[in-house]
Amino acid sequence: MVEVVEYRAEWPRRFAVLRTAYGAALLAAGVPRRIEHVGSTAVPGLAAKPVIDVDVVVGAADVPAAVEALAAIGFVPRGDLGIPGRQAFRTPERFAPSNTYVVVEGSLALRNHLGVREVLRADVALREEYATVKRRAAAEALDIDDYLVRKTAVLDRVLRAAGLTDSERASIADATAGITGRGAHG
Repeated sequence: MVEVVEYRAEWPRRFAVLRTAYGAALLAAGVPRRIEHVGSTAVPGLAAKPVIDVDVVVGAADVPAAVEALAAIGFVPRGDLGIPGRQAFRTPERFAPSNTYVVVEGSLALRNHLGVREVLRADVALREEYATVKRRAAAEALDIDDYLVRKTAVLDRVLRAAGLTDSERASIADATAGITGRGAHG
């Protein structure tokens, strides 16, 4: 069962707490970074799974140090899970519910996350359509894989609006298909 709830005003505050904790660990390790609130909880007014998604954005050379810094505060590295330019983690209980990624500046993974966020913040009609699809998918889906598949068409339109090319969107769709086939979700 997938839970999708109406937007909650506490999500930005929860992100701020996570950003502070992650930032302190990364600063202590000397890792230059920026920390972005991504995913549906980063879009005011959008229904979402009540899980904060966080991208720790670093240069390619800083990925190992960023992964190590997050591991030092309890994150368990899970590798890229088939998504180039992104490192996923198992979240320690004190930071749950959240999904945290180290993503390479300029990577398709980052452009995907930021593009979806910005389009849905700016386009009320598309945001409402996406929310409707998410609610229906959560109510009807057999599992998380089915939920993700049911969102594919509208999410592709969001990514198109974000300026991603046909080949970039196909790459994202292929990566998502690989994730759902393994049952792993970042």
